Amino acid sequence: MKIVIATGGGDAPGLNAVIKGAVSSGLTKGFQMYGSRRGFGGLLGDARIIRLKSKNVRGIIHQGGTILGTTNRGNPFRWPLLGLDGKWREEDRSAELAAVFRERGFDCLIAIGGDGTLAITQKLSELGLPVIGVPKTIDNDVGATDVTFGFDTAVSIATEALDRVHTTAESHERVLVVEVMGRNAGWIALHSGLAGGADVILIPEIPYDIESVCKKVRDREARGIPFSIVVVAEGAAPKDGGVSLRDPGEPGGVERLGGIAELVANAIHAKTGKETRTLTLGHLLRGGSPTTFDRLLAVRFGAAAVRAAERGEFGKMVTFAGQEVLTMPIKDGIGQLKTVPLGADTVQTARDLGVCLGDG
Repeated sequence: MKIVIATGGGDAPGLNAVIKGAVSSGLTKGFQMYGSRRGFGGLLGDARIIRLKSKNVRGIIHQGGTILGTTNRGNPFRWPLLGLDGKWREEDRSAELAAVFRERGFDCLIAIGGDGTLAITQKLSELGLPVIGVPKTIDNDVGATDVTFGFDTAVSIATEALDRVHTTAESHERVLVVEVMGRNAGWIALHSGLAGGADVILIPEIPYDIESVCKKVRDREARGIPFSIVVVAEGAAPKDGGVSLRDPGEPGGVERLGGIAELVANAIHAKTGKETRTLTLGHLLRGGSPTTFDRLLAVRFGAAAVRAAERGEFGKMVTFAGQEVLTMPIKDGIGQLKTVPLGADTVQTARDLGVCLGDG
């Protein structure tokens, strides 16, 4: 077989491990392995298609990022182009991609990405391309799989950051507001907040009341604890408002969230008089070496994708269910946003520990 791999969307710890798993598995089976640079860009002639051999994937399993490069603006059905008038427009280049795929003699496209990339992969499948999907997101919000690689690493990094700011907050008797990623789901904020001993955790699933947050800060002060740690997901929003945006994004991309930590910190200071500081972890959560769990899950995903291609299970994606890596139709797996259930044990645990979730 002749297989080409593409990585789309935001980077995540473990992407290189997926590539390693797929390439090494394919080469062991005697397949020819290729990589499309910058997402689908290589297949559209906007970037290169490279041959992947053992030397290309040697020693990358522990590296963050992706050796193939990636982009958030790589939808071949809505490809952004800058016109001569200086204005951006979008063009459907999917037929061009399919033609290049067939001209190059590829037998399978393995696309690694989040829900957006998987939705694109499904549309390519409907055009007749033999595709296999691999789910990826540090936000852990893809509903078709129990967990995605990159999430464990992101939580570990966020927890370590909380451990470090704790001492500063206590020494200076401040309120520290730490912003983590989580556009639609608060898994990172909730898990790292609990593991890092946060006093307030704000997630997209629970619109917050700033008065509730300030009450928690005042109550701690009254008990002789003059500092507090607040963890807020970037997609969290107040009951009477929307999400905080850095900017509206670019054509073919998505809105860029950010700034919620500043809003929360300023409101706490204004209402309590407490000195506040903010820390936005942002892309720190995406970078660096993946944890052992993420490396293992990612390399299993890569090898499983090649096995699925060998069996001719095109139009499917790999998933992690229980302790097994399985496959399911991509069309059944996309569009299932996995948010934090309000009745989840983790949420109840937070409430049992007296953590404020912003709703009372």
